[in-house]
Amino acid sequence: MIQIDPICGMPIDTEKAQFKAKIRGGSYYFCNEEHKRSFLESPRIAYFSMEVGLKNEMPTYSGGLGVLAGDFISSSADLRIPLVAVTLLGRKGYLKQKISEWGDQREYPEDWEPSKFLRPLPESVKVLIEGQEVKVRSWIYDHQSPNGGLVPVLFLDTDLLENSREDREITSFLYGGDDRYRLKQEIVLGIGGVRMLDALNFKVRKYHMNEGHSSLLTLELLKRNGMDEDRTRDLCVFTTHTPVAAAFDKFSYENVRRLLGEEFPLEDIKKYAGVDNLNATRLALNLSKYVNGVTLAHMEYSRKLFPGYHLRGITNGVHPYRWTCEFFRELFDSYVPGWANEPELLVRVEEVPHEEIWNAHLKAKRVLIDYIDEKTGTVMDANTLTLGFARRATAYKRAALIFSDLKRLKEINQTGKLQLVFAGKAHPKDDAGKRVIKEIYNYMVGLRGEIEAVYLENYDMEQAARLTSGVDVWLNTPLPPMEASGTSGMKAACNGVINFSVLDGWWIEGCIEGINGWAIGPHPMASIGGDERRNSEIKDLYNKLEYLIVPKFYHDKDGWREMMKSSIAKTAYYFHSHRMVRGYVTEAYL
Repeated sequence: MIQIDPICGMPIDTEKAQFKAKIRGGSYYFCNEEHKRSFLESPRIAYFSMEVGLKNEMPTYSGGLGVLAGDFISSSADLRIPLVAVTLLGRKGYLKQKISEWGDQREYPEDWEPSKFLRPLPESVKVLIEGQEVKVRSWIYDHQSPNGGLVPVLFLDTDLLENSREDREITSFLYGGDDRYRLKQEIVLGIGGVRMLDALNFKVRKYHMNEGHSSLLTLELLKRNGMDEDRTRDLCVFTTHTPVAAAFDKFSYENVRRLLGEEFPLEDIKKYAGVDNLNATRLALNLSKYVNGVTLAHMEYSRKLFPGYHLRGITNGVHPYRWTCEFFRELFDSYVPGWANEPELLVRVEEVPHEEIWNAHLKAKRVLIDYIDEKTGTVMDANTLTLGFARRATAYKRAALIFSDLKRLKEINQTGKLQLVFAGKAHPKDDAGKRVIKEIYNYMVGLRGEIEAVYLENYDMEQAARLTSGVDVWLNTPLPPMEASGTSGMKAACNGVINFSVLDGWWIEGCIEGINGWAIGPHPMASIGGDERRNSEIKDLYNKLEYLIVPKFYHDKDGWREMMKSSIAKTAYYFHSHRMVRGYVTEAYL
């Protein structure tokens, strides 16, 4: 059997291997003793994220944050970055979404069997919650790149006989329950995660908190370092993902006192996390040496939210190979060899003939249309201009903005046929998000017989891959400045799909008007009122759809294909996770 050296990527014949190690339930093979030593002993970056999306069959993610973490891990493995990831198991997933014929969302557990994908580890640690010891174990998933690089991912689990029935459920539902449940999860992730890394003999160089959910790890590090703030800060990296203060995790000190007890004195916590309540973001900010936002615009917004802190910006990216459909992979392999390892080479896609770009896209589009037909019974046409909108269903994403004037939309449809595809889950407690889904269903009924429109239920990574490769235009209409980054449009660009988006998040950096896509409405920094901004956005959306997008799609085939190529060469070549991870290595880790 051939295995790959996780340090250098050299193929190793396991029968003849001289250098091997059995650790954490796995067998690893190396081409020399130095690589074995490096694998076992070198310090790693510990990457903490409440959710991680690595495989569709492992529903340990809810949306963009978890998928980004999966891309981060994938690129780290490709680049052979010494990383170990820590997350929660989420035995019952985030939610399985069912939507009634009237547009009402219903949520169900998404049970899965960890043993099909992960190895259970015998080591365990304990955390103190409400004065009781809660036992935490972990499962491990070795994410290995075809290049050889390997990132172990630890999934923390409290479903153990030694724990009370209530505590066994701590790691069941991702983002489930009330504030008390969420605080328990954050204790397990942050404090339990640090202890688990020690129990498994990982040497840690830096602790990277992907959003504030894991920020309690700073308290554990403070305690270990004799309350030395500087030493703790030097160990910590914090990435914030929201520009809205109301979205930060906050816990009452009544709950903090009840759940954490005296292990971490309340006065010490208040010193770093805020006087009124435990603000997880504030805690991470105060005890991290390197702090960053996820786009340049988000960096600027975050500096205003947190004056006095030095925030940097590393713009998000997506894993290029992971999100490129098989038809474009084959095309890139032919014309841009090496693109998967060096996505910057996609700038050379200009050499690909227009017809081959279009044929690859048409194959992906037919896959999507067949999927829609199978799931919904709606028959769509591969020759019709198809717009896609798929992301978390919440009010600020404004998924229904395109329906603001149905009369105008129908008129545009007369100049060139349109098809619309929507998808996205609302959090069980997000009533406004659920109303958005129902609203879209009502609009779909009003358009029936004129404009084909579908809402695909139970949005997941597999569905996202079909959508971001199969539509013609990727629509995004968030309310600025609430989209810190957004990455779905980056995935679309990997497949030559053209972005049509409000200028927010990454699109402020990515948009070259009329070349790789189109902007909707004014710049987010424009000094105009909310109603005026919305009216401007709606007007711009319809005008560009009618006078630019529809005519170019139907009457300027060469121009459309040129824009598809620009979407790849001027967007996908840069907004990828290899570039993002390199940014963290050079700015935050070294």
